Amino acid sequence: MFLINRREMLALAAWSVAASRAWADAPMHAQERELYEAAKREGEITWYSGQYNADSAEAAGRAFNARYPGVRCNVVRSTSQVAFQRLSQDQRAGVAQCDVFSSTNGGHYIQLKRQNRLTQFRPVNADGLLPILRIADPDNYFQSSFLGVFLIGHNTTMVSEADAPRSWADILDPKWRNKLAVGHPGFSGAIGVWALQMRTMLGPDFLRRLEANKPQVGRSSIDPVTMMNAGERPIGVAVSANSTLLAASRGNPLRLIYPSEGVVAAISPSAILANAPHPNAAKLFMEFQTGPGLSAAVREIFNESIRPDVPPPVGSRPLSETTMLAPSLEEAERGVPEVREQWRDIFGI
Repeated sequence: MFLINRREMLALAAWSVAASRAWADAPMHAQERELYEAAKREGEITWYSGQYNADSAEAAGRAFNARYPGVRCNVVRSTSQVAFQRLSQDQRAGVAQCDVFSSTNGGHYIQLKRQNRLTQFRPVNADGLLPILRIADPDNYFQSSFLGVFLIGHNTTMVSEADAPRSWADILDPKWRNKLAVGHPGFSGAIGVWALQMRTMLGPDFLRRLEANKPQVGRSSIDPVTMMNAGERPIGVAVSANSTLLAASRGNPLRLIYPSEGVVAAISPSAILANAPHPNAAKLFMEFQTGPGLSAAVREIFNESIRPDVPPPVGSRPLSETTMLAPSLEEAERGVPEVREQWRDIFGI
């Protein structure tokens, strides 16, 4: 079972506080300073985010506010599909509320770019990201800002490590009937990407075989963690590493399983809307997202760092030792809506 001892927790807290303070006081580069001065005249930025859970998104907002006094970050947190629906409703109503949009479904950005709804901008801080994240769009309409790792978890009081599934294929074994919990691709972009990757890897009948095991279906990737905590289901499928590690750090008997095929990686962008009501604050927020401040803030809540100068969270496997699986943005745009409809047909929800 994964446990964080008191020494590790104290070290993590001390590092996070020191790193956050150091970053908040660090000198701004020229573009950041220019954007900050312009953003102060706008006063705020509204962030539609489906990438982080509520605690992490609020921590990111607080870190932004500490770094840039006078520019308030309004965090509107939901699942990615709900965030995109909200954005679509804004467009139909002819209103501009969102400045920066962050989703785990890369296909959203292909669609928004094609509709000329995004602003070109490349943050200077993007040059300091992990190499796999530095380029998201060659035309700079969106920029990688999040790396989520999705895998399997189990309640160790209900299923032992020896008996737990070891691969994605294992969850299709009939012995796990009525023992699985999973999110819904109609609400979560990450679950849509995961389902698409599983169908590609394990065959077109994957969803039907999964449904035969009668998983309990929630909405986001966080719901299976809640179900494991409550003892409702022993196995969480496509759970995020950070939500599971956070729950384990609070004393819940949860453990991560790194499937033998690899983890599903949600390498996800953010983008500025073309009709952003606070365009300078939006650009400043993109600098913040790709800089060390956001990674330092969310690492404290067990999210993956997207920069080499901010270490990974306690309890996670180094990315260099992990096989990462993910469809391309183009594959996600085509495949996620299709797999979402297939899910509804098969599961009836």
